[in-house]
Amino acid sequence: MSGRVLVDATAVPADRGGVGRYVDGLLAALAERHADLAIVCQRSDAERYGRVAPEARVIAGPAAIAHRPARLAWEQTGLPLVAQQVEADVVHSPHYTMPLRSGRPVVVTVHDATFFTEPSLHSTVKGTFFRSATRTALRRSARVVVPSKATRDEVVRVLDADATKIDVAYHGVDPATFRLPTEAEKSRVQARLGLGNQPYIAFLGMLEPRKNVPALIRGWVQAFGQHPEPPALVLAGGAGWDDQVEGTVAAVPAHLRVLRPGYLRFTDLPGYLGGARIVAYPSHGEGFGLPVLEAMACGAPVLTTQRLSLPEVGGDAVAYTEPDDASIAAALGALYDDDGRRATLSAAGHQRSLEFTWAASAEAHLASYLRALEQ
Repeated sequence: MSGRVLVDATAVPADRGGVGRYVDGLLAALAERHADLAIVCQRSDAERYGRVAPEARVIAGPAAIAHRPARLAWEQTGLPLVAQQVEADVVHSPHYTMPLRSGRPVVVTVHDATFFTEPSLHSTVKGTFFRSATRTALRRSARVVVPSKATRDEVVRVLDADATKIDVAYHGVDPATFRLPTEAEKSRVQARLGLGNQPYIAFLGMLEPRKNVPALIRGWVQAFGQHPEPPALVLAGGAGWDDQVEGTVAAVPAHLRVLRPGYLRFTDLPGYLGGARIVAYPSHGEGFGLPVLEAMACGAPVLTTQRLSLPEVGGDAVAYTEPDDASIAAALGALYDDDGRRATLSAAGHQRSLEFTWAASAEAHLASYLRALEQ
């Protein structure tokens, strides 16, 4: 593609959550293709993106945009000025929102449609905001990028969107971060978590209602409450806003162990995911399901649901459950006791994860930018 793309990375959170891993992985792959890039970001990320994309022009935004209200206001006023300054031909807004008067075509990434299909799983304020932002993106952008066919189909079904304006670009997985761990790495993580040699079921993600963590906890209790050597349940990731988690954890029998270590270091993730007896992710639905892919890349046997995009990611290389307590309990128990099945899923999951690369994602994005220019 001939033309300069300005990528707005100012929405990337400091914890490098899902949107952060998406933007980081995409920018690195675009840089490897020597795309003509400009990147605007938080001041704290300027050095990082200078390393990731050494040929790109990196612009640090004002300090105030570290706070969301100021960032959203700056997006409408400051971002168009940056686009003019760097002589951008296309602007990519990678997290639902977009500048309305940028003077050039804008490509917007819409990550999922659950704000419309599952409104009860989001806070009222967040749901209202992102529903409005999604409608605006579909109406005002030149192109919309989505991370799965399931998300494209949901956006078309629920919002009567023009399917010819939507481009599917699967996420990738960073093989330097998410890879098969060594036994030493597994042991180190178990020691840091205080598990000793106790096996564990792992979850990694924000504790928000969509992730269905209370049902996972109850299912784990049902599956292993009478087990002679029950595995621990480790809930890693951000605290989130699921107000049922605390009460559900409080009701866990005293002889079972629930650990909540919060955010783990990226260097610990292969050992954490790959060292788990099972990685459980019984989500009500995802736009893509990056945690499932990352666990597969680490060789973990994964248990997830067949909701929305998750079967696109997992295929036949993961185990599936319905999202209710009893189904999760039955699936956890059966998989935990089947060493052969877990070994098969471990190998198949890792092999399938190799099909999802940021290089392929970058090619799909470049094609979308070109379509935006041609319009």
